[in-house]
Amino acid sequence: MNVFFEESGDFKVGSVMTQAGEAYQVEMASGKRTKVKAKDVLLQFDKPAPAELMEQAKTISAEIDLEFLWEVAGEEEFGFAELGAEYFGHAPQPAEAAGLILSLHSSPVYFYKKGRGRYKAAPEQSLRAALAGIEKKKQQALVQQGYVEELKANKLPESMQNIVMQLLFKPDKNSIEYKALDAACAELHTNPQRLMLAVGGVTSPKALHMAKFLFENFPKGAGFPDVPAPSAPANLPVANVEAFSIDDVTTTEIDDAFSITKLDDGKVKIGIHIAAPGLGIKPDDAIDKLARARMSTVYMPGDKITMLPDNIVDAFTLAEGKTCPALSLYATLNTEDWSVLATETRAEMVPIANNLRHNDLDDLVNEETLASGEGDYPRKEELGLIWKWAQVLEAARMVKREGFGLKPEQNNRVDFNFYVEDDVVTVSRRKRGAPLDKIVAELMIFANSTWGKLMHDNGVPGIYRSQGRGVGGWNAKMQVRMLTHAAPHEGLGVDQYAWSTSPLRRYTDLVNQWQILACAEKGVMAPLVAHFKHKDAGLFAIVSQFDAAYSAYADHQSNMERYWCLRWLGQENARQVEAVVLKDEVLRLTDIPLIIRLPGMPSVARGAQVKLDILRWDEVDLTIEARILEIPTDAAPADVDFEDDVEDAPEESVDAPEVAVEVAAEAAAEPPPAV
Repeated sequence: MNVFFEESGDFKVGSVMTQAGEAYQVEMASGKRTKVKAKDVLLQFDKPAPAELMEQAKTISAEIDLEFLWEVAGEEEFGFAELGAEYFGHAPQPAEAAGLILSLHSSPVYFYKKGRGRYKAAPEQSLRAALAGIEKKKQQALVQQGYVEELKANKLPESMQNIVMQLLFKPDKNSIEYKALDAACAELHTNPQRLMLAVGGVTSPKALHMAKFLFENFPKGAGFPDVPAPSAPANLPVANVEAFSIDDVTTTEIDDAFSITKLDDGKVKIGIHIAAPGLGIKPDDAIDKLARARMSTVYMPGDKITMLPDNIVDAFTLAEGKTCPALSLYATLNTEDWSVLATETRAEMVPIANNLRHNDLDDLVNEETLASGEGDYPRKEELGLIWKWAQVLEAARMVKREGFGLKPEQNNRVDFNFYVEDDVVTVSRRKRGAPLDKIVAELMIFANSTWGKLMHDNGVPGIYRSQGRGVGGWNAKMQVRMLTHAAPHEGLGVDQYAWSTSPLRRYTDLVNQWQILACAEKGVMAPLVAHFKHKDAGLFAIVSQFDAAYSAYADHQSNMERYWCLRWLGQENARQVEAVVLKDEVLRLTDIPLIIRLPGMPSVARGAQVKLDILRWDEVDLTIEARILEIPTDAAPADVDFEDDVEDAPEESVDAPEVAVEVAAEAAAEPPPAV
């Protein structure tokens, strides 16, 4: 005897070897034996042979007209044998019965299973809806396959043209467009980013990196709505000074300028003048909301996304030839020892006589020319005086820093400037700690520290940068934190440090400017009029939001600098290059700030110069492969600050020279991140 039975949702046939009670020992066509319960047996038959019956059943099942079968079934529950008699017009033969079972079981749209061998026809409304759904899926599958074929032919389907970024960075994985993209990538052995580049959905690797950043951080676009530029109060006094700024040639958000006034008693008054958008922008107004949504200007080689609209920047930037609203800090100094005798903070209009540029002065202004008085350049006398004070300020910070238990700062790191024009990149080297850098850096640190103390002394909260050891004592990791109260910044060697000198490009500085203006105007009464109060939830929210945005912007700046470094390699056809060993397996190219990790490289002294053979690089995933070509046995240590150079994402987005000192100080205490 043979049986047709159901096992684990599948139908099988076999020959009965033995029977014991309600169970059969059945031998399958493969020779495998299995135990089958009597309740799972649907048919018992002698002929044909089991394998032959199954073949006949499959043929009969394929020929059954499901629509007609459904009509024959009626509305009541039925057994397969009953329906078989109606459909075939006679009691079904074993092969017919088995074929009918296969059809019923494989057609859940038409028939609902009600038990072993029992079914019920689906209601007409449900059936028609299900059939429509099946037809829709068939059509979608055809459309999807068409998309796949277009993608494989390096053509972007029309339906994908407006959703390229969504498909790449936040896809709806149930959409046929995504399924087609995924299927095409699988067949072509590639990934969505590279396929979109191939079909023209993204024009270049640079555009891909920019698109990803904008999609994640500026989903509504990087443009601004039209907002009128506010004006500073009309009654501001005009300062009797000739101020000048020192910036890179590409800088448009000129936040800071300086002035010197010689006093009758031989003393000097040095003015630090900071652009004052806080005099026109008010908390919670339309412009404030725009700035707070961005939190900072985003910098990258050859481009930037400003925190404020261009017309607002133009209204408050310290541009040459204009008299600009500014928040000024005046320090009266004894020129015998350059000690600070008094400071004064006030809001005023400041005439800007010069916008000096590093690109014009770096070759003229150095320690030697400042000491000898040689050379001819704008504001020569003023720069000489400020340089003397900057050195005193730095020395005092180093004493304070050592008092915190830290080593002196290293100013021998090489910085790199990127200039991009028509997709051609130029990378220039600048040694950190050059006089013009140090002048700006030291005076900005002085202003940020002095104004941080002013807010603290007047009982007004602000946004402070603090660096110190956490739990664990002297050997704990140095951490940089943002607080709403004054605390030491050990890395910089100051008792408090509040970002206040870049209000055109950092929202924290704009917030602090409002608080400082309240202190300058009301003194000890400032807590009554300052916008932000102690334990203000809004201030805490700004700190949290700024940290998140600033970290994302710094990552993007780092990625784009790495991209342009790779572009430089191709542009210069650089295949054999010099590099300096930073630490263990980490190296940095000499001519560009490209960090490379070479796992398994021989042990080489830190600072040693080596030669690399560049094998390949990838501008999409920003990877590079290289090998050691030459290790000079007598290589002298390079001119590099190792710990600082291993920092892949510095504390600041660098756009102004004053950043250099702070980055070095804060980064030097941090362990190197993964490269």
